[in-house]
Amino acid sequence: MKKILGLLALAVILLPMIGFSGGAFSFRLGYFVPSAKDGVNGLWDIELATMSFRKSSFQSATFGFSYEYFMTREVSLVLGADVYSRSRFGFYRDYVGVAVDNVDYAFPAADFVGDFDITHSFGTTIVPIQASIKLTPFGRRSGIIPYIGGGVSLFVWNVHIYGDTVDFNDQFIYTDTDGTEFDVFGLVRTDAREDTKLSVGWHAFAGLTIPIAPRTALEAEFKYSNGKGKMTQAFQGFDKFDLGGYQVSLGINYWF
Repeated sequence: MKKILGLLALAVILLPMIGFSGGAFSFRLGYFVPSAKDGVNGLWDIELATMSFRKSSFQSATFGFSYEYFMTREVSLVLGADVYSRSRFGFYRDYVGVAVDNVDYAFPAADFVGDFDITHSFGTTIVPIQASIKLTPFGRRSGIIPYIGGGVSLFVWNVHIYGDTVDFNDQFIYTDTDGTEFDVFGLVRTDAREDTKLSVGWHAFAGLTIPIAPRTALEAEFKYSNGKGKMTQAFQGFDKFDLGGYQVSLGINYWF
C-alpha cells in the first residue's frame, strides 16, 4: 500500500511538469466517520455487535493530498487520495473465558465471572484514490469560493483480526454442580487478515475555498464516499466489507 501511495504522490507532483499547468496542489487534514454497515453476516456488524468497542471507536483523523487541473473557469479535474487507518483492542461483551481441565472455553458472562476476558484487535486501513469533477459555479475570483463535485473512487484497503475469537460452530454443554446446563463455545487463536485489496466505489463532496494570498487558499470540505470490498481470503463467505463513510477536512492549497 505504501508503494501505491508513493506512486500516486509522485504522479500528482509530476503532472504540472508534463503539461498540466493551471491548477492547484492541496494538502488536508480530516476526520473520518465510517458507515460500518456490512449486513447481518458482515465483519463490521459482527464486531460492533459482539465486542466492547463502539462505532465511534473507529472514527479517526485522516490526511490527504490532491492535484486539481483547471479545465475552465468553473470546471476542474481532481486526482487525489485520503488515508484512513484504525485498529482497536476490545473484549467480548457477552462471554468470558473459563479454563476447564486446562482447556479454555467461552462461557456466558451473565452467569459466570470467568477466569479472563476474551480479547482481540480489529483494524482496517482504507485509502480511496479519487478521480473527480469539481464545479465552482461562481468562478474562482470571489473572496469565498463554493464548490461541489464527485467522481469515482478506487479503494485500496485491508482488514485484520488478531487475538482470541469465539468459535460458535464449536458448541458444548456444560453442567454445573446444581445440574444447570449452559451452552459454551470453543476459543480459537486467530490471526486473520485480508491483505491489500482493490475495490471500486464513488464519492461526492462540497466545500468552500477562501483565498488568503495571491496563490494560497484555505479549504473546508465535507465528503461522502461509498464502496464495498469483497472478502476472498481469511474472511471468505462474509458479506462485503463497507469501505464508505463521511469525512470533514480542512486544508491548504497552492495555485500555480
